[in-house]
Amino acid sequence: MEVKLDKRYPLDVDAARAWQVLRDVKAVAGCMPGAAITEQVDETHYKGNVKVKVGPANAAFAGDIQVLELDDAAKKLRMLGKGADRSGSSASMELGATIEPGETPAISVLAGQAVVTVSGKFAQFGSRLLVPVSDMLLAQFVDNFRAAASALPGPASDEAAPAGASAPTASNEPVAPPQQRELNALAMLWALIKGWFAGLGGKRT
Repeated sequence: MEVKLDKRYPLDVDAARAWQVLRDVKAVAGCMPGAAITEQVDETHYKGNVKVKVGPANAAFAGDIQVLELDDAAKKLRMLGKGADRSGSSASMELGATIEPGETPAISVLAGQAVVTVSGKFAQFGSRLLVPVSDMLLAQFVDNFRAAASALPGPASDEAAPAGASAPTASNEPVAPPQQRELNALAMLWALIKGWFAGLGGKRT
């Protein structure tokens, strides 16, 4: 089953700091609740996992990430992630994300398009239920992304620079990921339940 997502999120940070986070694959993974990079294979390939906890129950998904495109000039990242759990369920996501300028130099926009393909038990939920769950995950991700970008030194810190000095650009130094929140699986479960009841109501009418 395939789900397509097209989202835009305003950020209260400048485009240079936002891009510094987005271009760092480890920082991006660190912004996703429950996700982590476990190994960097080479410049474009990584291994990672996603852990989900609901009360005493735990689940883990292992997978691979490939960076398909990293364009500093366009501030664009394109990547492919694939993973599976022990039950045989699998998921893949091709993601394209761009940092766009905002209405003022102090703000920017995170624009992203994703194609998510799932199989196994996850496919049974259907797109009607998976879309709101994906929206919740992305909302948590963007909150962490904003925190990581806001923690970086901003343009205001360079006011004391000598006159005529060139404007600072985004650094290639690794970005420290924000303090992670757990994957909100209870909220996602509630979204699935509400969607299921909504589906029943639609069938009765």
